[in-house]
Parts: sequence; structure tokens; C-alpha cells
Amino acid sequence: MMFTSFTSRVVFIWATLLTACFLVASELSSIQLEKEALLNTSWWSSEINYSSDHCQWHGITCDSTGHIIEIFMHSYGVEGELSQFNFSCFPNLKSLSFSSSDLNGSIPSQIGALSKLKFLNLSNNHLTDVIPYEIGSLSNLMELDLSLNLLGGPIPSSVGCLTKLTTLSLSVNFFTGAIPSSIGNLTKLTTLDLSSNTLTRAIPSSIGNLIKLSALDLSSNNLIGSIPPIIGYLANSISSLDLSRNKFHGQIPSTIANLTSLEYLFLDSNQLSGPLPREIGNLKNLMILLLRGNNLIGPIPLTFGYLANLINLALNSNKLNGSIPDELTQLPQLQFVDLSDNKLSGHIPFGIKGSMRLTRLNLSYNHLNGRIPLKIGGEYLAQLDLSNNNLSGTIPDSLFPWEYLDLSYNNLEGPIPHQLQYLHQQLKGNKGLCAEAFGFTPCDTSSSEKKPKITSIRLIMIILPITTILTILIFGFFFLKRKDKKALLSTSTRASKIRDVFSIWNFDGRIAFEDLIEATEGFDIKYCIGTGGYGSVYKAQLPQGKVVALKKLHSLEIEESASLNSFQNEVRVLSELRHRNIIKLYGYCLHKKCMFLIYEYMERGSLFCVLRNDDEALELDWTKRVNIVKAVAHALSYLHHDCTSSIVHRDISSNNILLNSELQAFVGDFGVARILHLDSSNRTMLAGTYGYIAPELAYTMVVTEKCDVYSFGVVALEVLMGRHPEEILSLSSSSSSSTQNVMLIDVLDSRLSPPVNRIVKQEIVLVSTIAFACLRSKPKSRPTMKRVSQEFLKQKTSFAKSFGEISISELRNQEMYLFDEHDA
Repeated sequence: MMFTSFTSRVVFIWATLLTACFLVASELSSIQLEKEALLNTSWWSSEINYSSDHCQWHGITCDSTGHIIEIFMHSYGVEGELSQFNFSCFPNLKSLSFSSSDLNGSIPSQIGALSKLKFLNLSNNHLTDVIPYEIGSLSNLMELDLSLNLLGGPIPSSVGCLTKLTTLSLSVNFFTGAIPSSIGNLTKLTTLDLSSNTLTRAIPSSIGNLIKLSALDLSSNNLIGSIPPIIGYLANSISSLDLSRNKFHGQIPSTIANLTSLEYLFLDSNQLSGPLPREIGNLKNLMILLLRGNNLIGPIPLTFGYLANLINLALNSNKLNGSIPDELTQLPQLQFVDLSDNKLSGHIPFGIKGSMRLTRLNLSYNHLNGRIPLKIGGEYLAQLDLSNNNLSGTIPDSLFPWEYLDLSYNNLEGPIPHQLQYLHQQLKGNKGLCAEAFGFTPCDTSSSEKKPKITSIRLIMIILPITTILTILIFGFFFLKRKDKKALLSTSTRASKIRDVFSIWNFDGRIAFEDLIEATEGFDIKYCIGTGGYGSVYKAQLPQGKVVALKKLHSLEIEESASLNSFQNEVRVLSELRHRNIIKLYGYCLHKKCMFLIYEYMERGSLFCVLRNDDEALELDWTKRVNIVKAVAHALSYLHHDCTSSIVHRDISSNNILLNSELQAFVGDFGVARILHLDSSNRTMLAGTYGYIAPELAYTMVVTEKCDVYSFGVVALEVLMGRHPEEILSLSSSSSSSTQNVMLIDVLDSRLSPPVNRIVKQEIVLVSTIAFACLRSKPKSRPTMKRVSQEFLKQKTSFAKSFGEISISELRNQEMYLFDEHDA
């Protein structure tokens, strides 16, 4: 009996031990399977060996037992098919990110095995085919991002099973069909982005169940029907609603006014009709309102004057009528207003001169009349378009926007203010305007001495005989003096041409050639201030004392078609640009096989030369250097996003950034600039300056705005370092570990004392972070210049660490500034 009991105990102990050993072996086996699954992808093979601890590999996080719970391989050169990754080997995985890589192929159905997964990010790859139905098995998933891929087909209804989702982004793909009604089951969603697909049909009513949304983006699809009133019953906390670029028709539901926390409302580029709801005035937090490109009718509601936080108002390309409400001129934050291409009438509100923050105003293609208000828009006005209206009176002398002005096709009259006389195309169609240059009708200087007309028939009958006699006497007098007057006129005309500094602006090659030949003594070398690949630059002082810079093509280059094309390209590009940080083109000359451009003169020369002169570099303190980077960013943003067609500079370098007497920066040298057209390949010969050229140009030869973004990143680092960042670029291209111990403070220009001001430190960190984002090897991972410009305007920084503790590696791994925000 005792023996039996003892035997039972022994058997029990052995069974327990065997079970434990089996479990341990099983545990070790599953961990080994995870490691082998990583190795089989070949994505980690270049940095590790088989015997190393896989929990220490890049992007891998394990729990205390050694199981992998997180894989984060964002922008780490992962490439190949996603099917190389065996999802079934990672049952403990909670977070998986392969975003911004080069993965292709389809999403395997085995992904449904990741039952513990909470975060899945496969965005910005080349994934194709459909989303597998098994995606609905990820019951613990909280964030799903499959944006920026090549996925297609319908969105599976099984997505509605992911009831714990807070973020769902499927934007920029090729999804078709309807938005599944099951999406209404995702009641915890705070962000839903289905934009930039080819979705059709109407918005499902179940979307009204998403009562926790803070952002809803269904833009750039083919959705039809009316905007359902249920939209107005989403969460009061929703701050962004984007239904733009679809095929919605009918009226804007007044229930939208219930969304009192709304900051961004985009309903533009649809087929909406009817009047503007006056209830929109209840959206007191609204900052951007875009309703352009619809069929809206009626007047602009006076209640829009309640939108005290409004920054951007775009109602253009509709059928609105009535007058512009005075209430709009009282909005304290308003910066951008576009009411063009409507049927608005009446006067431009006089109070618009008090809109001190207004920087862009477009009222073109309406039926506005009356005079242009004095000081319209205030001193910050950068762009003003009042063309194609019925405006009358004279042009105010104070009118001078920084970047762009168009007053063409009105009924304006009188002399053109001196500072606007070069805007021939933007002033055409006003028969009453006059000027002494640029092809306008010369002003009648005697008109101010004429007496008011007498319309009485009786007085005319009395005065007519007297006038006739006087005319005969005067005619006889001038007939006798004709020879002397002709000689005098010839002399005075030539003198006036020499005295008129800006006569070269009318592109009369003979006048410019004669004046500038004299000013440079036949292009004597003593006036040469620089030489480049296509020509030399001379300093010239014109007859009235105005100093300009002449870019003269090399004599051996004149007959070359490439040089001629470059010359014509620079003239064409620069003559259309209006930006405070882009160098001004005054005119050009093409005479006797001599070609040159006339620019405003930059007293301090190129940024390259200033940085390489120790004394001058010391004048560029940290604040001036940050401002230089910001100026270049704003100029490039204008070229890429605010011109009629995007313009790529293609040769951004410190040599082509020029500084004036106050060390303010201007982008110059547009000889190789290229205008991008969406319907062309934009392939080109390699152009640019060695050390600044984006790496993809060497093998794709395709010009995009992202080529300039890369060059900007190089220049930004060069400004901070005081030298070309060659060593940093070479380290960055190898691996992140090579820059792990390189501190930001150690690479800053040692000729300056380290920054001590907190704000200056923050701005240097911001410039550095953005610069490294711009230098990413994959063009699509770089931010747009518009995004960069916006980040500088926000004046924010992402680091809370001590300035001296920030490494280059940390700046490189910052994940902000990667993707474009909504183009407001």
C-alpha cells in the first residue's frame, strides 16, 4: 500500500517535471521560431549574426520572457514582398510598423493570426491587391494605417469587427465601391481617413454612430448624393471635416452648425447648390472654411462676421451675388480671402484697409465697381488680385503688395504709380492708364492745366471763332519753328533715356545695352564680382545712381542652344515671380550677340562666400542664420505651391542664396529651373551643384519638387555648421549607429559662441530636425516645402531634452515632418 502511494507520488513528480520541461522546451522553441522568422526575411541579416540576441536587433522589443512584442522598422530600408514576413510566428506581437519602406506584394491572410496586435502600420509602401477579410480577426487592434499604398478593391465589411479602433487610415490608395455600413460599428474612432481613393455611392447613415470623431476625411473620392444631415450630429469635439473633391450635390445641411468645435471645414470642389447657410456663423472656432468650386448662390451671410477665429476663407468659383459684407473686414485673424469667379457687385468695402493681418486677397472675375480703397489690406498684403471687374478711378500710390498684383481688365485711369510700372501684363485692359514706359500710353502732362469743359451750346458758339483764329496763329508759329524743335526733341529724348534708370524695364535692348556698356566700361574685369558656369556677374551703376547686377553670358556660350535656352528660361521664370525672398529681375538685353540679365544688386554677395570668410561669418549670428533658412524655405514653398505651375529650382546651393546689406536671404540663379507639368515625365539632364543634388536624380533623372527639398536640407545644415555638411551626409547614409554619439552642439559653427537663449536653441533644433527630414533618401519620405514653411511659421520644437544632450541620431529619427498636411 505504501509502495503504491510512493510510486504515485514519484509518477506525479516526474509528470510535473516532464510537463514543465515540455513547456520550457515549447517556450524556447517558439522564441527560436520568432528569431528564425526574422532571419528568413533577410531584413536584419546585414547587422546581426545568427548567434546574437534578436531582442537587441534594430526595431525589436521583447517582453521579459523573450517573446517579441514590438517590431518598429519605420524608414529602415526594408524591401521585398510582405509575404516574406511569417505573421503566424509572432502570436505575442502587439505593435508592428513597416511604414515608409519598399515593401510590395499583397497583405497575406495570415495577418489575422496576430490576435494580440494593437497597432498596425504598413503605410507608405507599394502594397497591392485587396485588404484580406481576415483583417477583421484583429479584435484588439486600436490603430490601423494602410495609407499611401496601391491597395484596391472594396473595403472589406470585416473592418467593422475592429470595435476597439481609434484610428483608421486607408487614404491614398485605389479602394472602390461604397463605404461599408459596418464602419458605423467603430464607435471608438477618433480619426477616420478614407481620402484619395475612388470610393463611390453615398455616405452611409451609420457614420452618424461615430460620436467620438475628432477628424473625418473622405476627400478626393467619387462619393455622390447629398451631404447627410446626420453629419451634424457627430461629436461636438470634432475639429476637422473634409468632404472636398467629391460629387456631392444639394444644399449644405444647416446641421453642420451643431459641430461647434469645428476648426477646419472643407466642402470645396463638389456640386453643392443653394445658398450659404447663415448658421455657419455659429462655428466660432472655425479657422479654415473652403467652399470653392461649387454652385452656391445668393449673398454671403452677414453672420460670417461672427467667425472671429477665421484665417482662410475661400468661396471662389461659385455663383454668389450681392455685395461683400462689411462684417468680413472686421475679422481680426483673417489672412487669406478668395471670393473670385462669382457674381459679386457693389464696392470693395472701405473697411478692408483695417484688415491688418490680410496677406492674400482675390476678388477677381466679379462685377465690383467703384474705386480701389486706399491702403487696401494694410501693410502685410502680399498678393492682391482685383482683375476682371468694373473698378474705376486711379490706382492708389500706396498700393504695392510684396509678391503679386493684378489689376487687369478694369476701367482704371490716370498715371500708374512708379513702383508698379513694370507690371504690364497685370495692368493691361485698363484703357485709361498711362505711363512713360513699358508700352503704356504716355501720360498727357498738360491735362492738369486744362479748364473744365463748358457744355453750354451758347458759350461754344461764342468761343469757337476765337479758338479757330488762335489755332491758325499757333499752327503758323510752330510751322516756322519746326526745324529747331525737331533738333531739340531729339537731344532731350536721348537725355531722358539716359536719365531714366528704369527704362531698361521695357526690355528695349538698345537703351539697356548702351547704358550698361558705359556703366561697366565694356564689361571691364574690374566690375566683375563673380563667374559661374554660364556667365559672369558684373556690378553696374546706372545714370541716376541705381546699382544693379548684370549676369552676362560667356561669349563662347552665346551660340550654344543650351545656353540660349537657359537664358530664355531664366527670363521667363523670373519675370513671373513675385516673392520677397526671390531676387528681382529688372530686365534683360539681347543685342549684337550679347545677352545679359539685370537683377537687383545684393551687397553681401553669396551665402557661400560669406560663410567662408571668418570675419563675415561672425556677422551671421544664430538668429540671422535661422532667418536665412526660413527665407529660403518660404521662397521654395512659393515656387512649388503658389505658382500657376510648380517651379523646381534644381540648383539650390549656398552659391545661389544671395544676401543684401542687412544679411537677408534671396534665392537667385534660375538658369536651370524647370516648370513641372503633371502630364509630362519631367525627365531631364542632370543639373545642379555637386554636393547638393538629390541622390535619386543620379539614376531616375526625374525632376520633382523633392529634389529641391533635399538641396534645401543640405543648405540648412551648411548654414548651421558654417561649412558644407559632407561628413554628416556620409555618416547619415551609412547607419544610424554611426551618428549615435555625435552631438548637435559639436557640429555647429565653432566660430560662433554656443547659443544661450532658449528660443534660439529651440529654433536651431527645429532647423536641424527639419533639415534631416529633408535629407531622407526616399523622396516620398521628405516633407514638402509648404509643410516646412508652415512648421517655421508655427515656431514650435519637438525636443524637451537639454540642448547639449541632443544627438544627430535623435534628430534623424524624429518622425515628424514626413507627410503633407491638408493643403489649406
